[in-house]
Amino acid sequence: MQQLFRRIACLVLALISSLSITASARTSPAPVPQAPPPAATVTAEVIAPALWKLSDEDTTIWLFGTIHALPEGVDWFHGPIREAFDGSQELVTEITDADPTEMQQLVLKHAVLPQGQSLRGMLTPAQKAAYEKQLGGLGLPLQAFDGYEPWYAAVALSTLPLMRTGYDPKFGVEQVLDARAKELGRKHSGLETPAFQIGLFDSLPMEAQKRYFADVVEQLPTVAEQLGQMVAAWRRGDADTLAHLMNDEEDDPALIEMLLVNRNKAWAQWVKQRLDQPGTVFVAVGAGHLAGPGSLQEQLAAQGFKTTRVQ
Repeated sequence: MQQLFRRIACLVLALISSLSITASARTSPAPVPQAPPPAATVTAEVIAPALWKLSDEDTTIWLFGTIHALPEGVDWFHGPIREAFDGSQELVTEITDADPTEMQQLVLKHAVLPQGQSLRGMLTPAQKAAYEKQLGGLGLPLQAFDGYEPWYAAVALSTLPLMRTGYDPKFGVEQVLDARAKELGRKHSGLETPAFQIGLFDSLPMEAQKRYFADVVEQLPTVAEQLGQMVAAWRRGDADTLAHLMNDEEDDPALIEMLLVNRNKAWAQWVKQRLDQPGTVFVAVGAGHLAGPGSLQEQLAAQGFKTTRVQ
């Protein structure tokens, strides 16, 4: 499941920025991931992530791969990226900000186990022991996620090492772009809704959820390192290395199709239709959607559209 873990890391990070991990459940509520306090001095890092362009006679669509949560001080919003954004009339991201009350209701509807069921009760003795060991290492009570479905526990659990090593949605690409869009008075639209993204995980068969949860538990000690490798490739604009990191092993094609490829196909249809409207649009989606097999560029190419790398 290593490839799947890497491939859907971007989707998981997307959920960090919209998914409230404070919903009340029938058991103890899941803990809220907390970022560490900022360091006294933060050295900004200049980077150049990849940027693509697709255009016809009266429409320009910029395609930018994002990282949904970053450490403080990563300076990426400059040069061609800023110029492209400031010259656009609309920002389009995977989702837009959701109302906290709505998110809590979605969690209660899609993430809470039925009365009488327990997450740890679903695990094998070996899985349970490994999971409880990780909870202890994180300083969490053993019942922390007992009332939640495996997909939700996996998402919440995998965010904790990231947040504790400095990754935070408030420093993520979408937050920067949203703030700039508001400053310029630009429209901000979403390709999907939080309900749709949560529904993707909730629709996974329980056995698939449990496999993913077990994989998260196994790889939790290295999750920050794995994301760090992907972020390093993103910083350099090295889409090929990013694709290699996400696709270096065969994995579960059905889950990849559901969580990534099918979404890229839907977004390619959106791009095709948007080209019929004049104007300039800045589309910013998780970097994993713009690299490797089944990527958005690949789906667009299958329809006869060619994207041009500009950075």
